[in-house]
Amino acid sequence: MEAVCSQEEGETDRMNFIEELTWRGMIHDIMPGTEEMLEKKMASAYVGIDPTADSLHIGHLVGVMMLKHFQHAGHRPIALVGGATGMIGDPSGKSQERNLLDEPTLRQNQEALKGQISRFLDFETEAPNRALMVNNYDWMKDYSFLEFIREIGKHITVNYMISKDSVKKRLRSESKSGMSFTEFTYQLVQGYDFLVLYRDHDCRLQMGGSDQWGNIVTGTELIRRVDGGEAFALTCPLITKSDGGKFGKTEEGNIWLDPVRTSPYKFYQFWLNVSDEDAEKYLRIFTMLDRTEIETLVKEHTDVPHMRVMQNKLAEEVTSMVHSREEYEMAVEASGILFGKGTTESLKRIREDLFLAVFEGVPQFEVPSSDIDFDVLELLAVETAVFASKGEARRMVSGGGVSINKRKITGPEQRISKVDFINNKYLLIQKGKKNYYLIRVKES
Repeated sequence: MEAVCSQEEGETDRMNFIEELTWRGMIHDIMPGTEEMLEKKMASAYVGIDPTADSLHIGHLVGVMMLKHFQHAGHRPIALVGGATGMIGDPSGKSQERNLLDEPTLRQNQEALKGQISRFLDFETEAPNRALMVNNYDWMKDYSFLEFIREIGKHITVNYMISKDSVKKRLRSESKSGMSFTEFTYQLVQGYDFLVLYRDHDCRLQMGGSDQWGNIVTGTELIRRVDGGEAFALTCPLITKSDGGKFGKTEEGNIWLDPVRTSPYKFYQFWLNVSDEDAEKYLRIFTMLDRTEIETLVKEHTDVPHMRVMQNKLAEEVTSMVHSREEYEMAVEASGILFGKGTTESLKRIREDLFLAVFEGVPQFEVPSSDIDFDVLELLAVETAVFASKGEARRMVSGGGVSINKRKITGPEQRISKVDFINNKYLLIQKGKKNYYLIRVKES
């Protein structure tokens, strides 16, 4: 794990967190006095994380990176899993309520999320700024409705709550569903989270996306009104793609950190295929590379744009951080196989799940497991439809345009048996430079 910068309270050589986020383009709004508060001593700050799935997706990474920079600057990060708020639903940036979860599911999700966040934050050492994970369900589960509205609700007026943009947007919505009372109370529950962390952990800063500003400020106001304390708010811009599309979304859905939901190969490919404009922005937001390193990469990329220097480095840094260096290297090798640089040996080396991820979407055929012994033309034009006819297959094979498992077919008389299949299961056919087909042994 990367070492984090930790200092005892009172030291003055702490990295300036606000300056770091500013040059990275990671500040949208900041409450006056935040930077001065952070300069005084080691501080605590939190980011709320939605526990409605058992994995983070890359949309969550902005908040996680803010916490990582916060810890790297010598401060203490707190990851708050919204078990209670996950049972309500946040109206910010949404047109309808989300599904509500039961406690066992929320607890299971919490543990999965902590495992993923541990790749970014130090939870384990004895450093004074080691990270903390909390779940707001723990302090909300025994808090009765009457107690909550008497002790907390009376401090925030309805006028104040409906003045928030997220609420006004939903109230103006043409949707017949409107906004439920459950959703309306969300900002009050989130504000109470801030008050609890302020009291229990001296947490004086909450961070989040720009759509969370209203909810965060409600927390600072509650701390002021209930305890007479001072707390601060900081938000980052919502990340979008340069073409206006939603960041982290593909035709298949979200890009997840869980390797089962999104394979490390697909994860790597996502970052490798971003635009030049997005690559520069994402290098600042999603990596720990310093300013000089990023400026050097931008210059190198400008000199030889076809080499996609920024995208390659971005994919390397993020894939290694989220998964591992080994998974990154395997993804690179797998990409080489797909784009013409692989060998039979490299095909046999990669794991089956990675092999299938690489060739997901290519045309596939099945052959029976018994008595696999075909001449190559029969296999490609009769048992499968790689070619429309034996004549077409013969012409291309004779011209050296067909490979099996990255090895050129020697001639139309060649025979294929089960020993030619990778792991006795797969045969990769390459027709020309870019056309791939996968022949699988049918499972009995």
